[in-house]
Amino acid sequence: MTVQVKSEHRCFNGVQGFYEHESKLCGGPMRFGVYMPPWKKPPVVYYLAGLECNEQTFAMKAGAQRIAAELGLALVMPDTSPRAARFPGDDASWDFGQAASFYVDATQAPWSSAYRMRSYIVDELRAVVEQRFNVATDRRGIMGHSMGGHGALTLGLSANTYDSVSAIAPIVAPSQVPWGVKAFTGYLGDDKRVWADHDATALVTAGKRTRNPVRIDQGSADKFLTTQLKPELFAAACKERGEALELVMHDGYDHGYYFVSTVISLQLQHHAGFLRR
Repeated sequence: MTVQVKSEHRCFNGVQGFYEHESKLCGGPMRFGVYMPPWKKPPVVYYLAGLECNEQTFAMKAGAQRIAAELGLALVMPDTSPRAARFPGDDASWDFGQAASFYVDATQAPWSSAYRMRSYIVDELRAVVEQRFNVATDRRGIMGHSMGGHGALTLGLSANTYDSVSAIAPIVAPSQVPWGVKAFTGYLGDDKRVWADHDATALVTAGKRTRNPVRIDQGSADKFLTTQLKPELFAAACKERGEALELVMHDGYDHGYYFVSTVISLQLQHHAGFLRR
């Protein structure tokens, strides 16, 4: 399994690198970032970025490396969609197609031939990381922001792979909001029973569980709070089904990376509490 080094940078006594490999699931080369802290065989936290982002966004904007170095966590940052496979209309809007995979395995043509991001994150990228980097193979966490928060919650609930799960300003009920309805219709078709397998609120309602309590950080001044994010729906489902959730509202914060960088320490401490042993 060949991994091409695009660049590597010394960072807080560790290394922030950017890499590329050939993906069978996504039909071409996929880029990803890895921060390796100055620890032996650290556990891994996968970070899923949001709409319009790529594998470099979190590494450059969140200020996570210093905290990961202190806590002894490796960070993996995949791209947000396949880039090599191109389809008509895949760059026509910012919330569907390129940089907007919603981390699902598409079932609708033409997307189903390459947009297999759920399986890519859970299986293929994990195998690449654990073969190429000296990381723990028995301790993994997953987190994300916005669309990536949706991905982190759904993968954390539906894949028996992650020991810790968190999200920042996530889309928690995509079946009920415009971003999700658009993406799910395009990638998954019109059958809302299929959508439920990719909806964190629906998954909890159906009895899915994470191994440890979920943490969500959400800004109260987020312009998408009431139309696209709706954390109260996920909180209500967790309460009804007995799923442990720590939902923390932060007064005055918006949706962007100023907020992400504000709460990243809290998020990574959450993961370290379950992954460091």
